[in-house]
Parts: sequence; structure tokens; C-alpha cells
Amino acid sequence: MPPSAFEDGDPRRRLLDVLRCPLCGGGLHLSAGALRCGRRHTFDIARQGYVSLLTGDMRAGTADTGPMVGAREVFLGAGHYAPLARAVADVASRWCGTHGTVLDAGAGTGYYLAAVLDAAAETVGLGLDASKFALRRAARAHPRAAAAVWDVWRELPVRSGAADVVLNVFAPRNGSEFRRVLRPEGALVVVTPTSRHLAELRGAAGLLEVDASKEDRLARTLDAHFTFEGGGAQELEYRLSLTAQEAHDLVSMGPSAHHVRPEELVGRIAAMGDAVETTASFAVAVYRPR
Repeated sequence: MPPSAFEDGDPRRRLLDVLRCPLCGGGLHLSAGALRCGRRHTFDIARQGYVSLLTGDMRAGTADTGPMVGAREVFLGAGHYAPLARAVADVASRWCGTHGTVLDAGAGTGYYLAAVLDAAAETVGLGLDASKFALRRAARAHPRAAAAVWDVWRELPVRSGAADVVLNVFAPRNGSEFRRVLRPEGALVVVTPTSRHLAELRGAAGLLEVDASKEDRLARTLDAHFTFEGGGAQELEYRLSLTAQEAHDLVSMGPSAHHVRPEELVGRIAAMGDAVETTASFAVAVYRPR
């Protein structure tokens, strides 16, 4: 979100009708480089372009670190997950409508949000994430995207029924809030790894296992508020051929980075040789509000 965001003539100004003050629920307006509500609650816009809406303490260890975000930007920039970005954009853009609004809950660097906005002309997007390091990228990810610091587990700083699409890519799922902010005719697009995702890398590099009960937890989180569109999820699977450095970036950009010491990871990747073959496997699901 460069300094011109929310100013007259910028399409992201429409997001002022989407956002609400996280302290009092009132509307926000742009004033002297910050967002303010009628009760004078003020939220600064960082020089990198994102706005910090989060008040109070974050849960320790939940936000992506600078090195994690750096590894992710390099890995995604090399195009390894481009097939997934295209699949997400194809699915999500069908629900954007005219002059739509996309909310990316757990946006990271804004990579998938940007792909959706490329596919959906005149749609604007808001990325929420707890990591300021990620949001520095997300704020510049697309001319029609804005970014804000937020903990997705909390009540979202978004008006009820304001979003056409909620994106949730490898991120926490707050089912009741996703339902609240979606329009009745909107859609929630969720991406999760399947049990086969990076199977060849897990043991060798010390990655966290894909939880066998993940799908059951997803269902419990969303079933009270959503139904599957089309009867279920579509799967996307393909082979990844990586250099040792790319494999290192892949491990370093995800939650396993919190659990493997850097020097240990370097040794494990080196032991795998110069060429690393693994499987990328994802489930892309669309949910409709009940």
C-alpha cells in the first residue's frame, strides 16, 4: 500500500468502505498519513505502505520472521508455485463480480492475492497478516491491493458482508469471522497441503508432517458456517525439481523453520545432493456461506 493508497482516484480507496476501526467498529478515513475513525482512534501507515491495525499483544511465535519471508519471496519468485497461483486465481476470480472485493486472510507476501487481482479486473484486495515483514511485500504486490497487520484469529477489522471472496491459503481459519465478512453470494477459497505434499522432503529435511486429522479439523472449523461448493475440493499435484538452495528456501519459508535449527537444516539439505525431487500437492476448495 504505497502512500497514494486510499487517496482520491486510487481504486484502493474503495477499501475504506470495507475496513472498520478495530477498537470501536466505526468507519475509517485517511488523514495525514494515517487511518482514523470518528472517535479519533489512529492507525499509522508505515513507510513501506501497510497499515498497522493490530492493538494489544500477538501470540508469541505466530508471525513469520524476516528470514522466512525472504526465503518465501525468492522461492515464489522462481515460479515453483505458479501453477497453484493460477488455480487459485481461476477459482477465486469467478466469484469476484464487478468491482469486487477480495479479503486475503493470512496473505503473507500477497503472492496469491496478486494473482487473483490480475485475473479479476476492477477488483480490489485487502491482505491481512501478522507479519510486518510479509506485509512490506504484500503492500507492493499489486496496484489494487492494500495490506494491514492483523491476527486472523481475532474479530476481523472488516465490515460484515463486505467481501465477495475470502482467500485462505495455508493460513489459520476463523470460520465464524469468514462467514460474517462474506456477502451471502460470496465464496471462501481455502488451500491446504495434501498428505503427499513434499513427502520426499519431510524426513530428510526435518519438515513437520502434514497432520492426518487436518481435514477433519478443517471440516469442524467451517461446517457450521459453510457448505462445499461442487461437492468437494479439487487437487493439484505436480513434480518439483529443485536445486539444493531452492530446497533450503522451501523448508525455510514455512512453519518448519520454527522447528529446525538453521545449521542443522543446512547439513540435511547438503546430504540430499545438488538436485532435489519432490511432490507439490494441494487441495483447493470453495465454500459457500450457509
